[in-house]
Amino acid sequence: MNTEGNGRRPHTLELKVRDFITKESLLPNGCRVIVGVSGGADSVALLRILLSLGYDCHAVHCNFRLRGDESERDCRFTEELCRQLGTELTVCGYDTSGYASQNGISIEMAARELRYRDFGRIMKEKGAGAVCIAHHQDDSVETVLLNLTRGTGLKGLTGIKPRNGDIVRPLLCASRKEIETYLTEIGQPFITDSTNLETDFTRNRIRLMLLPLMREINPSAGSAILSTARHLQQAYLFYTASVAETRRKVVSERNGNLEIDIDALRQAPSVEGFLFETLSPAGFNDASINGIAASLDSQPGTRFLSESHILLKDRGKFILMPLKKEEPETVSILTINGFTVQLPDRRRISVRIEEKGAPVSRDADTATFDADMLPDTLTVRQWRKGDWFIPFGMKGRRLVSDFMTDRKMNLAEKHSQLVVTGGDDIVWVLGLRPDNRYRVTERTLRQLILTVK
Repeated sequence: MNTEGNGRRPHTLELKVRDFITKESLLPNGCRVIVGVSGGADSVALLRILLSLGYDCHAVHCNFRLRGDESERDCRFTEELCRQLGTELTVCGYDTSGYASQNGISIEMAARELRYRDFGRIMKEKGAGAVCIAHHQDDSVETVLLNLTRGTGLKGLTGIKPRNGDIVRPLLCASRKEIETYLTEIGQPFITDSTNLETDFTRNRIRLMLLPLMREINPSAGSAILSTARHLQQAYLFYTASVAETRRKVVSERNGNLEIDIDALRQAPSVEGFLFETLSPAGFNDASINGIAASLDSQPGTRFLSESHILLKDRGKFILMPLKKEEPETVSILTINGFTVQLPDRRRISVRIEEKGAPVSRDADTATFDADMLPDTLTVRQWRKGDWFIPFGMKGRRLVSDFMTDRKMNLAEKHSQLVVTGGDDIVWVLGLRPDNRYRVTERTLRQLILTVK
């Protein structure tokens, strides 16, 4: 076990963190942990405290290469610190800007993805029980205010949690001032990141401008915000339990889409609150959700769009489904025995060729045709306005849209319906009805059998 072993009496902050770890059940005594160490005050204090408490620490330093010489300075400092403490260290270097550009995300998000990916990997490699991050009370206060200025749901006002899966935050019981005082009293230097003193970033503006102003109004503003966040954490537990209970009564899944029963939704303690929790993950903002809540009595066919989803109102339900691409994907079917292909909706179509006289299945997922009447290649695509076919057993044309209406298909089912075409003709409204013109007759010599699963 890796400890500092200098024989000094435990510092007050070390005892405070020890009690917090026990209270929140964050870490078993003396277990191996991964510690993120940047070289700044918070992470240096975290490493020193965990070592003093007897934890077996493996440090990880992430060099994002965003600050030129300062980034290299921080790396060298961390290497020397871990050498002095006798602590194992892994250094991870990144082209953060390139990763952000390649993935179309912000620098901040890129750095987060990169470091947490490697934290998880190293935790498994080293057989550690958790990854320890140096977030403290002031970080939690800033997070609450940041979310409040951006707009958020109840969860965003509950602050930073002591645990999130394998990620634990033992310093959430301490303030930034307590941490810096601790380091001064034990004689431990640390690095100051110059970007923490700039006001170009929103969080830094909250730290350097907004919070000092709030403390002029109330010197205990930070503590008051944390107290409110703790109360909201407890309220959020009741809230999520109510949302889950309402979801069981209101929401069902059909063909991969969510269906929200409107009559049951009316009985929810808060219609807008439930819709926010259900629809905001699908990209719907406050304005859209307010409009959806106001549309409970609107006509069927009303629809709402986010960047990723469409919500349709149809026959007493809201139906939520992923938004299809502007150019619907088409799939080719080769009419040769044994051919199989996957469709855009992840079903698969398989092809069989049989000689005349093979039994014709009545299963809706199987369609049998006269093979010699069809071209060598068929196409699967989404149906279009104006599409028509002659349903099996009938003689006259029928619009695909009218055929689906006759079958009482809802808007979501209509929206996702596929057809199989041969040239300009529809030969099968997939999974529903083949075209009568290509049916098997007494003159058929070879049968083409399509099966969708």
